[in-house]
Amino acid sequence: MRRPGVVLLAAPAVVAAGVLVASLRVNPYLYFAGYVILQYVVIATAWNILGGYAGYVNFGTPAFFALGAYTAVFLIRSVRAPLPVLILAGGLVAALLGLGIGYLTLRLRGVFFSIATLALSIVLQTMIINWEYVGGSRGLSVIRPSDPPFGNYVTFLFTVMVLLAVVAVTVARLIERSWVGRGLAALRDNEEAAECMGVPTLRLKLFATTVSGFLLGVAGAPFPYYVTFVEPNSAFSLDYAVNALAMPMIGGTTSWVGPLIGAVLLGTAQQLATVTISSEMNLFIVGAVLVAFVVLAPEGILGLVRRLRGR
Repeated sequence: MRRPGVVLLAAPAVVAAGVLVASLRVNPYLYFAGYVILQYVVIATAWNILGGYAGYVNFGTPAFFALGAYTAVFLIRSVRAPLPVLILAGGLVAALLGLGIGYLTLRLRGVFFSIATLALSIVLQTMIINWEYVGGSRGLSVIRPSDPPFGNYVTFLFTVMVLLAVVAVTVARLIERSWVGRGLAALRDNEEAAECMGVPTLRLKLFATTVSGFLLGVAGAPFPYYVTFVEPNSAFSLDYAVNALAMPMIGGTTSWVGPLIGAVLLGTAQQLATVTISSEMNLFIVGAVLVAFVVLAPEGILGLVRRLRGR
């Protein structure tokens, strides 16, 4: 997977496989569950660009996700924009928020930056609650377009999320293997030393917040059509903040593969728990697994594999 040509072949192959799966006649719940798992692949990968590569822990994931969702709600209600426009607009608006907030908060470090991003989510949720045009605190119903591909809109959204997950993972891999990724790793290890060596740390951090915000907004844009009823508590759910942090840490934060592994494993476990036990068990599962990995494998699954190989 070190050669760019392999990635260029693998990405279309994964998308084609997603289209093939969508054309099969299987239990419709599998597409609901698959959408959620792939959505978390995008969210975990987006979080890791800032939290893993640069070392800036972001607790404001729900703010960027919900901003993408409510941008889509606004465009659906005002101009009935098609889904590709919703995705692009949601990503761009969230990217602008990432750039602006990044410029204001990235001079903060450690826990102070994390608290600032958490405050961002609270402030934005309060604004949405008081914006009646997009439903306010009561929420808003969204009507899906008629005659979707594959005969079912959730199945269509599943294929869309396959494409978005492939794009997010490809972007993360390209960043990791470029000079930008090496610069982000340098400031993660020692920001002062990186600055002394001429690494443009502030510009790299702004780049990371912008790209991370864009991908989080992209993940949130299809959300209104997925749930068909959008209200602040679901769009700003604590699950997004917790999972966005836990999935990369479980998989490994130093590589693009880590968030992918963590999202697939933890997302699948949550969906199985929802069906067999209760949806209320999701955060308990996340907490228990995260504590176990922090104690037994603090570098995640990738770090554990490297350690076993080194023996």
